[in-house]
Amino acid sequence: MEITSKPASESYTVMNELVLPNDTNPLHNLMGGRLLHLMDIAAAISAQRHSNHIVVTASVDNVSFKHPVKLGDVITITAKVTRAFHTSMEVRIEVYSENIPSGTKIKSNEAFYTFVALDDDGKPALIPELIPETEEEKRFYETAGSRREFRLILAGKMKPENATGLRAIFFPADDVD
Repeated sequence: MEITSKPASESYTVMNELVLPNDTNPLHNLMGGRLLHLMDIAAAISAQRHSNHIVVTASVDNVSFKHPVKLGDVITITAKVTRAFHTSMEVRIEVYSENIPSGTKIKSNEAFYTFVALDDDGKPALIPELIPETEEEKRFYETAGSRREFRLILAGKMKPENATGLRAIFFPADDVD
């Protein structure tokens, strides 16, 4: 199969879920682990749409729970690939909780997940380049390299001094000549 470029919009995924009693903790809030599970599914669908391959989760960035999601709320999870590298891709996820009877909707979470595409033998597969079209897509595309370097440093796969996009953060004295 020929590897071609694909627009970010082709990976856009929306998933809705009603928060039921078995999804909640004793405070009647959605359990964090359940939300992470749902976010992973939405992000994986997005990554599969872009890559046309089965994907596996490689990393999950910091997920802060900004607003509790209550029993009976409907959560909407959106996911879209922000950057494709050779075999991996970054996916941005946003989570909104909606209380339909009151008409309130609030952003609960957002995060970046990284996936690796696999071929039929379970080996990393080359994926299409991503074409950002909107201003927001271009902004996330441009900043994805620095986020990737940060992930690689945290995973011990890159030394901070080799991170060109993050060099000023780790070595601020280098900028002064």
